Amino acid sequence: MKNFISAHDVKDIDGLVQSALAYKADPFKDKTLGTNKRIGMLFLNPSMRTRLSTQIAAQNLGAEPIVFNVDKEGWALEFEEEAIMSGNKVEHVKDAAPIMGNYFDILCIRTFPSLKNKEEDYSELYINQFIRYSGIPVVSLESGTLHPLQSFTDIITINEVMKGGVAAGRRPKIVLTWAPHVKALPQAVPNSFAQWVNAWGKADFVITHPEDYDLDPKFTTGATITHDQDAALKDADFVYVKNWSTYNDYGKIYTNDPEWMMTNDKLKPTNNAKVMHCLPVRRNVELSDEILDGPNSVVTQEASNRVWAAQAVLAELLRNKK
Repeated sequence: MKNFISAHDVKDIDGLVQSALAYKADPFKDKTLGTNKRIGMLFLNPSMRTRLSTQIAAQNLGAEPIVFNVDKEGWALEFEEEAIMSGNKVEHVKDAAPIMGNYFDILCIRTFPSLKNKEEDYSELYINQFIRYSGIPVVSLESGTLHPLQSFTDIITINEVMKGGVAAGRRPKIVLTWAPHVKALPQAVPNSFAQWVNAWGKADFVITHPEDYDLDPKFTTGATITHDQDAALKDADFVYVKNWSTYNDYGKIYTNDPEWMMTNDKLKPTNNAKVMHCLPVRRNVELSDEILDGPNSVVTQEASNRVWAAQAVLAELLRNKK
């Protein structure tokens, strides 16, 4: 693994899952792997779980994480090639990134889409320019289209909850369901979740959403897609709840139908499904209190596993760099 940007960077998802669970069982078993190594963490947008979990993961490996909030503390960066920098952009990425490559051993970057220009957001210009010019492994802490550490965590959590189920050959039914929200949100988490579940290939995967909320088919191909949430939920083992804005007419909200909110009543036709969400969550908008505070929620377990996902990824990159 040279970079960690998407599921396609991982040759053996099950092997990486087992690595993460091994770190959960013994967090400091490789506490010298990162000795004298620095992990740069650049944030162009805010973060809580991603930032904290990746810092802890680096420290568990003996590496030093250094956090820089580019959006608040740094110069405004230009990413376009051959740009005439006569506006508010102070420094070009081709000047900044090579220096980061000399400062750090691994570079972790969080960006966010504008939700205004689909072609620009889906080009992944920001993170690709850091890969092009930094010369060191790059880890996505979320990008315009994907959130691979979150989705890898989700696969870890599903395996952990299933215990011997997946290993024994039972294919869980996993449902990704759209939920209402008060503002337009990116497609990164649902795109990424769909990509990882499809790449993992060990589940019956269904995506349900209102009409006009289709995701980019390059991420969802392989899943069954339906606008009937009730039918989708029947016999589900896992229900992943997430809002996203429209993809085709980009970044819009067409509906906020409260009937799509996940409740205990919605879970009745499931196989006592475990409910997942990436957080932060709008209580009683996306998910009801009764779900989040009840026995079907694995949201806290899922978020806690972010550390082990990051630790497995950083360890793999550090080993490959030697």
